[in-house]
Amino acid sequence: MSKHLRLSDLSPARQALVRLCQAINHGSIEYLEVQHSEPVFDPWPVTLRDVKLDSDEGPRPELTLADFVVSDEIIRLISLLDEMGWGTIRRLEVHAGLPRRMLVESQVTGASEAQPRQVGRSK
Repeated sequence: MSKHLRLSDLSPARQALVRLCQAINHGSIEYLEVQHSEPVFDPWPVTLRDVKLDSDEGPRPELTLADFVVSDEIIRLISLLDEMGWGTIRRLEVHAGLPRRMLVESQVTGASEAQPRQVGRSK
């Protein structure tokens, strides 16, 4: 993917995921379903905000922008969604409005390697 990928280049569902990360700022998105490499917001995933009581952390500066160049973390997340195809992101950790870590629900196969859980996929 290009290093100059913009928010407007993303699908509406991926744009919504970026905006959700920005809105959470610090916290996590849990039980996010992925179908056809796209995040699914029906049902809405669980969102948790980590609020520090000893400081006032401002929102991401891009939150008010209509379009912007996405960060390397977003590019990596998009790449992982493409690889994943179908499954569940159990937890996507968000720090400073950016996705930082991802816990993907997997099942162990007979080949002794973890594979993403297949959701609603027909053969």
